[in-house]
Parts: sequence; C-alpha cells; structure tokens
Amino acid sequence: MSDIQHFFKPIELDQDSYSENQIGKTIGAYTVDSDFPELKDIDMAIVGVCEDRRAYNNVGCAVAPDKVRDYFYSLYPGSFRPRIVDLGNIQAGHDVEDTYYAVKSTVDYLIRNNVIPIIIGGSQDLTYAQFLGYEKLEQTINVVAIDSTFDLGNPDEDVTNRAYLGKIILHQPNYLFNYSNIGYQTYLVDQTSLSMMNRLYFDTYRLGQVRDEIEESEPIIRHADMLSFDITAIKHSDAPANPNASPNGFYSEEACQMMRYAGMNDKLSSIGLYEINPEFDTHGKTSNLAAQMIWCFMDGFYNRKNDFPSRTSPDYLKFHVVLQDEKYEINFFKSKKSDRWWMEIPYPPTKGLKFERHTLLPCSYKDYEMAVNNEIPDRWWQTYQKLA
Repeated sequence: MSDIQHFFKPIELDQDSYSENQIGKTIGAYTVDSDFPELKDIDMAIVGVCEDRRAYNNVGCAVAPDKVRDYFYSLYPGSFRPRIVDLGNIQAGHDVEDTYYAVKSTVDYLIRNNVIPIIIGGSQDLTYAQFLGYEKLEQTINVVAIDSTFDLGNPDEDVTNRAYLGKIILHQPNYLFNYSNIGYQTYLVDQTSLSMMNRLYFDTYRLGQVRDEIEESEPIIRHADMLSFDITAIKHSDAPANPNASPNGFYSEEACQMMRYAGMNDKLSSIGLYEINPEFDTHGKTSNLAAQMIWCFMDGFYNRKNDFPSRTSPDYLKFHVVLQDEKYEINFFKSKKSDRWWMEIPYPPTKGLKFERHTLLPCSYKDYEMAVNNEIPDRWWQTYQKLA
C-alpha cells in the first residue's frame, strides 16, 4: 500500500467505453474496480482535490476534477505515449487544514519519486498546500502563478483563494526564492500590493504586456519549480466556469501555449489548475479547455530538451557582454539543442550553496539584445538584487 493511498478516494471509470487509443482506455487509475496505481516508471500523476471551503464566491469548484477527467480521458495522445496515472480524488478533510496536509504530503511524496503531480482543484488556496509540499526538499524554489490578481491577503488571517500568497511569503522556514505573476490586470490589483511586489524584487507581468509577446512568457515559466494556474486568468468567453471570471484575460490558445511551456520546463515538478466551477460552465467549455491544457502540458513534457547549461559544455554558445562603462558584465548562454537562452548572475562565494541553483536565469534573445544596447535586463537586475 502506498504511503499516500489513504488520502484518496477511487473514481468511477469505465475503460471499455473508450476506443483503443484514447487516454481513458490506457491510463492506470485508482478506481472502484482497480488498485492504487504503482508509480514505477511513471512521469505524471493526476491528483483531484475536492476542496472549496475557502473559495470566496466560488463554492462548487470542488466537483471540478471529475468533470475535467471526462474530457481528458476522451483525448488521444499525440506522438508521445504518456506514462501517467490517475490517483483519484483527495476528499475534503474534517477541516481545511486536513486537506492541506493531504495535498502537502502527496506533493512531497510524488516529487521524491520523480513523479509530477498535476493537481485539479478545487479552489486556489490549495496553491499554499502545493507550496508546503516542498518544505522538506531542502532547496529554495521559484513559484509562478498565472492569475489576474496577486491574492496576497492578510497573513494573520485564514488562507483563502484570494489570500494565500502572504502566507507563502512569510512561511517559516523560508524556502521561497522568487515569485512571478503572469497576467495580472491592473484594474483588479491594489497599487499598494504592486509596490510591495516590486520591493520584494518579485516579477509581475501585466496581461497586455504578456499577450503582446506570448513567447516572452516562456523564460518566466522555465524558471518555475511549481506553477499555479487560476482559470479566471482566461477571459470569460473562453472559460466561463467561475462567477468571478473577467471579460478580459488570456485566450484559450494562449493558455494552452503557456501550459506547453510549463511542460517543457526541465525543472518544473508540480502544477495546479484551480477555480473551475462546473455550475457556471457553458456546455462544458472550461472543463474541456482544462483537459486540453493538461494535454498541452504533457506534450511539452515529452519534448523536454534537458539542456540546462553547464558552463563548460560544448553544447552551448557563450556571449560575454560588458555594459554601463564596465560596471556590469553578463554572460549569456544559448543552447545549440533548443536555441533557448540563459544569463548568469554573479554570486558571492560567501553565500554558500543555498542559492547557487538560481545563478543561471532563463531569458530570451530579447534580453541579450537589451544588454548589447547597454540596458540591464529587468529579470537580471531583480535576481542580482536578491543575490547581492
């Protein structure tokens, strides 16, 4: 029996109702008729979480996991053969903290077994539980949220789907290195919160800024250890399954593209999709989209290049840029395998090994162009300030 099986309730799945090559036919799943799946040689695991007691104005999202499954199982794999299992649903505990503990324990267990948890919520306060799963892994991590707001909240009050980030920032022991928000909408964000994010040297990217060049979201997502995707970051016309959905947001194609970027991120080890409320869905549109987003994540995963730079490897081109009257020097690395870019952040040896994994920062050719034109890339400067 697995160390985490007792957290899960089996799902109902009639595999005979799917054609030979559909995902629902071949996936190993914890069902009323089958045992808890083995994790040997498995890459990813679906984890449903039926919890919405801290969902502000969105109670009902706890039933989303099975709705998303209905669409996901009907999809066909592409050129890849996914090594994925479905562990079933984590049921709401006696209190919310019990659910958080189950999610935390599951994320920790799966990561230690080199399996990526794909969490289907449930409300976005579960991001906090997802984060807690890294507590005992003895490394500082980067969190990326695709969200129209920051969800900071008051850290002295209970965690909710609109107030969890403050808890993450102040959590002890502190193992958060960086937080990045992709897609915030200015009219939904308190300027005081935005100022605080800047003071902490966190990365925030406005919706319009990202949509103008969606490919520039790739290095941001490539920097993540964990990703939280609030479905309300997608515009209401494409994802109506939330009473808080906005008429503005990402298009469904852009959401799928970012999920593919996440899959291609060699170091990303968990992902969560939150805030889908089937009660407000139209013809299952949002659940269908979420299923396709998971498919795009898998497609990205099976196209991983495993090309994180080695400073001495011949598989990279190195570019040395001196700027601002020789005050700063930046080394850029370009992978010959994927054409992806990184830039090096100076790291004082007196700091030890704690932050060393963050000294090669994903970037784009655009950052290199800025440096060549004697401008310090924002991403480089933010990280430099943290490490200085």
